[in-house]
Amino acid sequence: MKSQGNFNKQSKNKLIDNKRLDALYYKVSGHINNARNNIQKSIDIEIVKTYWLIGKEIVEEEQQGLSRAKYGKALILGLGQKLKEQYGKGFSETNIKNMRQFYLEYQANRENYSIRYAVRSEFEAPDFLPNLGWTHYRALMRIDRLEARAFYEIEASRNHWSARELERQIGSLLFDRLSKSKDKKGLMKLANSGHEIAKPEDAIKDPLVLEFLGLPESHRLVESKLEEALINNLQQFLLELGKGFAFIARQKRLTLDSDHFYADLVFYHVILKCFVIIDLKTRKLNHADLGQMLLYVNYFDQEVKAKDDNPTIGLVLCTDKSNTMVKYTLGEKGKQIFASKYQFHLPTEAELEKEIKREVKAIKEQI
Repeated sequence: MKSQGNFNKQSKNKLIDNKRLDALYYKVSGHINNARNNIQKSIDIEIVKTYWLIGKEIVEEEQQGLSRAKYGKALILGLGQKLKEQYGKGFSETNIKNMRQFYLEYQANRENYSIRYAVRSEFEAPDFLPNLGWTHYRALMRIDRLEARAFYEIEASRNHWSARELERQIGSLLFDRLSKSKDKKGLMKLANSGHEIAKPEDAIKDPLVLEFLGLPESHRLVESKLEEALINNLQQFLLELGKGFAFIARQKRLTLDSDHFYADLVFYHVILKCFVIIDLKTRKLNHADLGQMLLYVNYFDQEVKAKDDNPTIGLVLCTDKSNTMVKYTLGEKGKQIFASKYQFHLPTEAELEKEIKREVKAIKEQI
């Protein structure tokens, strides 16, 4: 019996040791992962600084050339060949041209960047720029409109977008979708401060772009399939919805007497401090859809939200809508319930321009 007791005691100690070992492992691995991330960030920053200085040297050398066009082309080609021999393919002619362009683009707007990011501007390297990687800047340099480029820089830095996420937001015309209903003052605020959310309408995008679902734009699509696809791609859906959204539930049951209703998707907005109910429609919006959402919003406001929560937001996602019908159906509730279109392909500027003209026309007809 005594030996059995010792065995049990040894087993217990071994179990405790394993738990301690696991706890220690997670702590240590966390430090290692943080260190690796910080090292990678430092590498990215140093690469950007180096490429900036390379671009600066090229531009200054070009300015001393007698025939700038021919001299510059030969200079970049020759420099690229020498650097590739020493440092590898990262210094191709194309990449060196990008370095030159990087310096020209951002040096020209250096004062604006220094003010925006509140950093001293006397450095030789671009310490006044947001801490983004080279692949970020290659994407940003393709944006001609400075206000749009400034917006994407702020959002990419603030939200820690990967280069791939930045490319996707540029391709989905995020800046244009957020700015299409803003006046000149609102547009400049968007460019200088990024996407700030102070009221419910600030959190709503129209249209929403769901190209990551890989679904066909077909009249045969059913709502349950759309909902399932969104849940399966929840991380990307949250990115498309924008900052502040936290997922709560799907098919949330609401019981009124003996009747049951089901809200498709429920989120909580941590900035606005309110619930957000999303209802999915695979067709054009009608007044009954808005009435159903009104029921959901009123129920949440009376039965679910806490005292310190703000009024619930309702959002109906549909393939098409009439802004006039939305206005007259909702009345004052239009500040709390919204309808947005969605599409399964990245928009073109022409499509967005057409949508803006349609909205402007609708507004003029209501005046």
